[in-house]
Amino acid sequence: MIGTIVNTLALLVGTSIGCLVKKGINKRYEDVLFIAMGLAALGIGWENVTNTMPKSHYPVLFIVSLALGGVCGTALDISGRFDRLVAKAGKSNLGKGLATEILLCCIGALSIVGPVIAAVKGDHTMLFTNATLDFVTSMVFGASFGWGMLVVAPVLFCWQGSIYLVAKFLSASFFTDPLVTEISIVGGFLIACSGLVLLKIRDVKTLNFLPSLLIPIIFFIIKDVTGLF
Repeated sequence: MIGTIVNTLALLVGTSIGCLVKKGINKRYEDVLFIAMGLAALGIGWENVTNTMPKSHYPVLFIVSLALGGVCGTALDISGRFDRLVAKAGKSNLGKGLATEILLCCIGALSIVGPVIAAVKGDHTMLFTNATLDFVTSMVFGASFGWGMLVVAPVLFCWQGSIYLVAKFLSASFFTDPLVTEISIVGGFLIACSGLVLLKIRDVKTLNFLPSLLIPIIFFIIKDVTGLF
């Protein structure tokens, strides 16, 4: 799991550097950074959608995933619970920053396929590449939202570590290209939603849509077991 460890350390170091730099940033520049992060999230999310959607063999699946996932997440009040937890730390904007960076770092081909390739072939190139990208991203997020962004690192470690362990000891064949494609499409929409929130275009409860990421997984499990679709 050397690739995942390096990726996690890159996040910790990058966030720390950003937080140290934050002390010298004027308030008006913080607003600019929020806008920059919103634009980046909107662009990255849209890029994920447009690049992966043509590869999808199930063009309706992402719609069903977003609808069902949104309903389930709203019923569970994931966003509300998370906001109340973050509010205890007295950071009003921290929740938005955490939701955005967690999605950016975890929901992408490099962060999903990377641990699989590392487990099966011992090749950590994708994870090292992801670590470089996350290092730069985490510096900006650290400068924008502060020390609370360090929480993203253990989340990333658990996410990539779980995928690594499943691929290593259970089934690497489960993470097929079609499955990764469908997860990337849904994830792209969620990242774009985070961008809308940071830009104050629409107050979307992005975290309520997190269960949407499970719908493609459930779909492919049913497909493999039943032979349908």
